[in-house]
Amino acid sequence: MRISKVYTRTGDAGKTRLAGGQEVWKDSRRVEAYGTVDELNSTLGLIRASSEQLGTNAEAVKFIESTLKWTQNKLFDLGGILATAPGDSFPNMPTVSNEDVLHLEHFIDECQEDLEPLKEFVLPGGGQIPSLLHVARTICRRAERVCVTLSKEESVSPELVKFLNRLSDALFVFARWVAKKQGAAELLWERVSTALPKPSS
Repeated sequence: MRISKVYTRTGDAGKTRLAGGQEVWKDSRRVEAYGTVDELNSTLGLIRASSEQLGTNAEAVKFIESTLKWTQNKLFDLGGILATAPGDSFPNMPTVSNEDVLHLEHFIDECQEDLEPLKEFVLPGGGQIPSLLHVARTICRRAERVCVTLSKEESVSPELVKFLNRLSDALFVFARWVAKKQGAAELLWERVSTALPKPSS
């Protein structure tokens, strides 16, 4: 595909076209779904671009680069599927399969081998890259919720929802794994007492 012109002016009235040419409102549930997937993809791109924050930890740099690159490509496939009206198809249409879900589970299992079992909820944090991975996780959860809502109105492949569900788990584990590789302490949730801390004078 060659894109020679970015602006077309066709969306100025608040509508856009799906991959098959069907015109829909830009605030439709389907557009919201693939738009949220795009937001997630952009956040993963930011994480890859920020990999210098990992310093000289070659293992973490390689893992983040290779894993997130694969994930970004699969999210682009997923967004393309969501941007296609149910029943429509086109040559070389991308796919998201159960194999891709298993691939994510493999990533999770690999990272889990280096991690201690959780004894408490983890607060987002642990350094810039882990914090950004937690942000990506929450966007992924939102993308999943929007897709579930869309599936109640239109046909959505179950593999898409399953992929997003497993990806949010993976991003959580990636955040913990990177924090450990950087030697950062995990921030665990602590039950706060009813008394608020007093501000320092």
